[in-house]
Formats: sequence, C-alpha cells, structure tokens
Amino acid sequence: MCGISGIVHSENFGRSLLNSIKNLEYRGYDSCGVAVIQNGKIDLRKNIGGIDDVNLKERLDQMQGKIGIAHTRWATHGGVTQENAHPHLSANRKFAVVHNGIISNYQQLRERLLSEGVCFDSLTDTEVFVNLLEKSYTESNDLEQAFLAALQQIEGSFSIVMLSSHDPENLYCVKKESPLLLGLGEGCNYVGSDINAFLEYTRKAIVLDEGEYVILGPNEYQVRSLKTGKKLKKNVLHIDWDVETSKKGGFSHYMLKEIFDEPQTVRQAMQIPKEQIVALAEMFADSSRSYMMGVGTTYYVASISQYYFSALAECYYSALSSDEFSVVDIKQGDMVLAISQSGETYDTKTALVYAKECGAKTAAIVNVMGSAISMMADQVIMQGSGPEICVVSTKAALAQTFIMVRVALELGLIRRKIKQKDYKKFQNEMQEFSEIIEIVLNEQSGFVRNIARDTSHVEHWLFLGCGVYYPVAMESALKMKEVTYQHAEGMPAGFLKHGTLSMVESALHTLFFVPPPEQKELHKRTLIAMEQVKSRGGTVIAIIFQGDELAQKLAFQSINLPVVSSLFAPLLQMIIAQMFAYYAALDLGRNIDKPRNLGKSVTVG
Repeated sequence: MCGISGIVHSENFGRSLLNSIKNLEYRGYDSCGVAVIQNGKIDLRKNIGGIDDVNLKERLDQMQGKIGIAHTRWATHGGVTQENAHPHLSANRKFAVVHNGIISNYQQLRERLLSEGVCFDSLTDTEVFVNLLEKSYTESNDLEQAFLAALQQIEGSFSIVMLSSHDPENLYCVKKESPLLLGLGEGCNYVGSDINAFLEYTRKAIVLDEGEYVILGPNEYQVRSLKTGKKLKKNVLHIDWDVETSKKGGFSHYMLKEIFDEPQTVRQAMQIPKEQIVALAEMFADSSRSYMMGVGTTYYVASISQYYFSALAECYYSALSSDEFSVVDIKQGDMVLAISQSGETYDTKTALVYAKECGAKTAAIVNVMGSAISMMADQVIMQGSGPEICVVSTKAALAQTFIMVRVALELGLIRRKIKQKDYKKFQNEMQEFSEIIEIVLNEQSGFVRNIARDTSHVEHWLFLGCGVYYPVAMESALKMKEVTYQHAEGMPAGFLKHGTLSMVESALHTLFFVPPPEQKELHKRTLIAMEQVKSRGGTVIAIIFQGDELAQKLAFQSINLPVVSSLFAPLLQMIIAQMFAYYAALDLGRNIDKPRNLGKSVTVG
C-alpha cells in the first residue's frame, strides 16, 4: 500500500517526478523520497511526513535529471523514520531501489550480509535487496544479470524499480504479486504502482503480469519473463479515466468530492453492458454453490448484496470476509465472486487463488484495469468509477452495490421470480436513481453537517438497522471509525435486547437506519428498538423518509430523505451516512483523505 513512481526522459523531467508521487500519496503518507542521477551520481533526498512537508525540508522540486525514481511509504518493515524511508541506496551508493510488498526471507539474507561486512542504515527488507544487487554486480559486472541474480535470492511478494549509475539510461523493474504498470510517452516512459502515477502525462499503459521484468528507457522498453528470459509482446491499453476526475475540483477534500461524484458513478454503473451483468447472473444460476467475498467495505457490499439476491431472486448466497475464506470447503462446480476496489487486496487475492485451486469458477468486480484480481478471475466486471483518491471508499462502494443490484435483478428474471412488468419498473427506478442522489446531496448536506457538528464530540456510537439496513449500518459504522477515529459499532437493531442495552445512557448515541413505512415488518422492528433506546435515556439520531411521523417522534434529531423505492432506500441512507462521517471528521479536524494508520490498497498480509 505504498506508491512507486519512475521516469526515464530524453530531457530534464523537472517537477514531473514530484507531481507523480503526489498523485500517489493516498497509497501511503508516512514518508517519501526521490532519487535521480545527476552528473553521474545518485542524488537521494527523503524524509518523514507528507510530500509537501518533505518537499519543504528536502527541496524535492529542485532535483534535476533525466532518470529518477520516487516513493511514498506506508510503513511495514521498520518504523516511520528518515532512514526507513524509500528510496534505499546500496553501501557504495551506485544503486537505488524503491519497493512495494514484503521480502519474506529478508532476515536470513540480512544476517548473511552482516556477516560479510555489509552495514545497514535502515530496518527495512528493501535495503537487503539493494545490497544484494551491489554484491551481484561485483561478481558479474553486468547490470541485468546482477538484477536477476539478486531477484533469485529473495522470496515473497514485491514490485521493485531499480536505478543505477552504472546505467544512467534505463530503469530496471519487476513485478511479483504486487501491482506495477508502464506508461508510454513521446521521448519519455513511466513506471508506477498505480495508473495515477502517470495519468497526467500519458493515457497509454502496459500492465505487467506475474513474473515479468522490464528494462525501461526513454524511447523503448523490453518486457521479459523472469522464468525463461524471453522477450514478451504486451498489449498497450488506453486509459479512459479523465485526469480531472482525480483532482479535487474545488472541494475541500477528495472524500467530499467523491461523495458528490456518486450520481455520475451510478450512471457509469448503468452503462456497463447488460451482457456482462447477465453473464455474472448466469454464473450464479449455473453453480451448485456460490459465494461472495470482500474485506472491509467490500465485505459489507457482499453482505448488503445477500439481501438483494434474497428479495429479487429468492436465493441465498454466503457473504464471507476474504481473510476468513480459506476455512470454507470449496468444491469443483462452486462459484466465487471477489469484490475489490483496487483489485490488489492481499486477502482477496489469496482467497481467489484458493478458490481456483479448489476448482471453483471465479468472477470479480473491480475498479482498476489491469489489477491482479482482474487478471485472475474467469469473468470480470470493470465498475468504471474512476480514480478514488481518498483512502476511505465511498463512490466505489456505492458502484459495487449498485452493480450487485443489477445482477440480482437479472438473476430474478432468469429464475422467473420477477415478472416482466416489475422488471421494467425496477429498471426505470435504476435510471432515475442518479438524479435522486443529486437532489439529496444538494438539499440535505446542510442538515447533515449541522447534526454532525452537534454530535462530533460523541465518542461512542451504535449504528443500528434491520434486514438489509443492518449491513448498511455496519458499513456506515466503518466509515465513522475510519475517518473520525471515534468508536462506532454496527449491529442488527434486534441485538439490543440481547445484551447491548446495558450500555445505553445519554452519553451513548445511536444512529438508526429506518426503512420506509411500506416495509412494514422492518419498519416496526426498527421503531421498537428506537423505543428501547429512548426509554432508557439513550440519544436517538435517525435517518428516515419523509412522512414517517412515528420515527420522527422517537428521534432526538433526524435527517429526512425523499420517499424512494424500497429497492434504493438503503443505498440512499448509506450515502447520507458517508456524508455524516465526513462532516463529523471535519469538525474534529481529522486528516480526512489520509486517516492515520490506513492506506488505500492493502497489498500485504
């Protein structure tokens, strides 16, 4: 979950390398650094803190060169110190390396190198590799062979980019279980762990596959197989993302911008070809057993989807957290759907490998083209949400949930559980949903902000709902935890009387996700829980729908939404909860786009 960038240019690249890692800062922001070759020597500058802070200390924007590498870090091996920041130099300062992932046998290699007299400046696994490079080069005097020899000695998952004063014209790159892409320009080429590393400069990209390495120059590149050494022909992809969608566009934070992107996100999800949606629905229909998995927010997307499949197709499919998936007895003929925003989530990748080894059919919904999961699954739906820069997922989660509603609807038609007239009605409601989101965002944001400001001091929350509103409450509580650092616990409203009521007092606040009154049973059960909290002195906040006088009377404060189809009422409440978490964090002065201890893409176990 760190950011790698590299540029090889026929002219001085100026601030481009610094801009490149600024576009990746959401992937890690403990420390950063840049290394360039200038006058035949490696100029390395790095420090702890965000990129702007480090730039002030180290003057990264003044570094000059035609070839360079950069990195923004989220600490794994070694604490947050200047010494542990990337890039890392070899002892003789002839090699510099940036690295994502984990070298699992680094401790044994480090001890061996120490015994041979090598001194280390950091506690990272990366510095072990760069010194292996130096040692290998003294033995072969061939840079490519030294790179390969060093790679043969390390184990684990990694993407690495190497710079050496022995070859000031080329970067050496490798991918193994950690994302790495090339960007192709005119008289310049790029490498990055994410499309955003070079989206500002080129729309042409190459996705490196497992076990491939690259020698990258300003005008040409060679992609080779680590296993055979053979040169490989690669497809060049055109990136459809608009550069401006990754900019704040006048919003104070990316999180807020991405919440306001959600109407367009839904429109994009509606443009996914029906054939792809139907194909995934048929995979569910044709499988003996089907499972949906994700981790964190995507697990809650899977959990919400369970209810839609049950309501629209009268089918129950297990939703599982990817990190627990290995305990499931998967058999040939089963189907496993992986949901991942980045397409690189370690736990989900590991679970998908397990599913394939067991003979299951696999599918995936992901947002990032060329990501590992998108390449692994038998069938893939690219959700097309555009870049999501804030660490906290909002628009990507909504898009995934909306896509799953589309799949459930098609499955209901396949299984003849939905009549054609109802199918058409649901389709019309889906077409109208983006406009409803726009109205709600524009009309309700002030009310949401006021309640968030009034309650931002609250340290303990219960987020409660019944039926599909239960996993919506769980996902919303996660948003609150991620961005405010306050304790928020999501649970079924019916759980209250089975122990949790003992916690209720005026200091404990509850946020209820109240269904529309036409969902009679769910509405009744939710109101009973609200009464239980209120009668014991608890503070009730509620997200309700207009005209719901019973819920209004039970709530200390409420957010009133326009009446919508019960199909989309839960999703509308999920959007409001995202906004509530944002404004609470704003009032608390949190680092909203980069919450402490978190990174965007969890690529390590």
